[in-house]
Amino acid sequence: MATSASSKLSKAVKQQYMDLPQGDQVQAMYIWIDGTGEGLRCKTRTLDSEPKTIEDLPEWNFDGSSTYQSEGSNSDMYLIPQAMFRDPFRKDPNKLVLCEVLKYNHKPAETNLRQMCKKIMSMVQNQHPWFGMEQEYTLLGTDGHPFGWPSNGFPGPQGPYYCGVGADKAYGRDVVEAHYRSSYWGDGYNIVCLVVLQWEFQVGPCEGIDMGDHLWIARFLLHRVCEDFGIVASFDPKPIPGNWNGAGCHTNFSTKEMRVEGGLKYIEESIERLAKRHQYHIRAYDPKGGLDNARRLTGHHETSNINEFSAGVANRGASIRIPRSVGQEMKGYFEDRRPSANCDPYAVTEALVRTCLLNEESEEPVKYK
Repeated sequence: MATSASSKLSKAVKQQYMDLPQGDQVQAMYIWIDGTGEGLRCKTRTLDSEPKTIEDLPEWNFDGSSTYQSEGSNSDMYLIPQAMFRDPFRKDPNKLVLCEVLKYNHKPAETNLRQMCKKIMSMVQNQHPWFGMEQEYTLLGTDGHPFGWPSNGFPGPQGPYYCGVGADKAYGRDVVEAHYRSSYWGDGYNIVCLVVLQWEFQVGPCEGIDMGDHLWIARFLLHRVCEDFGIVASFDPKPIPGNWNGAGCHTNFSTKEMRVEGGLKYIEESIERLAKRHQYHIRAYDPKGGLDNARRLTGHHETSNINEFSAGVANRGASIRIPRSVGQEMKGYFEDRRPSANCDPYAVTEALVRTCLLNEESEEPVKYK
C-alpha cells in the first residue's frame, strides 16, 4: 500500500518552526467547497490581531479556474467567511474559517448550497430542527488500495470488524484518534468512532445551519489528519465493489415537537410526507443526483432499495429507521438512512426541512421570495 512522500518528512524539523513566536498576528485558514461539490480547498492569510467574531474576518478571493468554478477569462471568486473554529494544527490563537463562495456577480457559486439552506432554516427556526449526521468513510493508500488490506486479495468476511478491537480487526485507529481529538479542540462537538470495514464519526446534535458547517469542518479535519499520516479518507458511497458494506451518512432529525411527550405523532407525520417525496430526496442525497447512491442502496448490506421507500422500528434495511427507544418512549427522533457518504449536508438538511416542516410535495423545491 502506497503512502504519500510528504508523510515521510521529519515532523520534528517542522516543529522547530511551528514553535517560533508569532507575536500578535494570527493565521486564518480559509476553507471552501470546490466545483465538484465534494472537494475542499484552503489557503491562509495573516491577520494583525485575533478575530473574535465572524465580522472581524475580511472577505477574500481565489482563482476559480483552478477549482472547477470559473473560466480563466473571468476567474476571480469571492470567499465570504461564515463560521469560525479554533485551529487544532497551528493551535490558538489561529483559526479555521469556513467560507461561502460567490461568483464575480456576487451570486452563489453552483456548489454553494449553504446560502439557500440558511434561508430555509431561518423559516423554521421556531421549530428548533436538530440534526445528527453519521459520517462513514474508508481509509485508502494513495494508490487507492484499502488501508490494511492484503496486497493481493481480501481480509476475512464481514462480522468481527464492527466496533472491533485488535490489529487484525481495526485498521488505522491512530488516524481516528487523532481526528477525534482534533475535532474536540476545534469546536467541542460530539464525534464518536466506530469500526466496520470503514470508520464512522458522528457530529451533532446541531441546530439548523450549524449541522452543515460542522460536518464540512469535520471532513476537513479528517483530510488534514490523513495528510499527516500519508493516507487518504474516501467518502465514496461504494469504494469496494462486491459483498462489502457501502458508506453512508445516516441523518438523525427531530424538532421540538418530536422531542416532547406525544412526539411520535409528529415523527409519523413526517415519515408519511417523506414517503410521498422519495425521488426528490434521492436526488438531493448525493452530489450526482442519485447516481452515486445507486451503487450503494441495493437493498443489501444494511441498505434499502433506492427505488422503494420503507420505514420501520429498529430496521437498518429501511429508508427511515425509528430507534427502538423512540418507539417505546413515544418521542425523540428518526434516522434517514438514505444520504450517501459524499452528500452535501446542506442539501440533506434542507430537503428534510422542506418536506417535513414546510410541507412541500412537488418533485422540485419550492422557490420562496
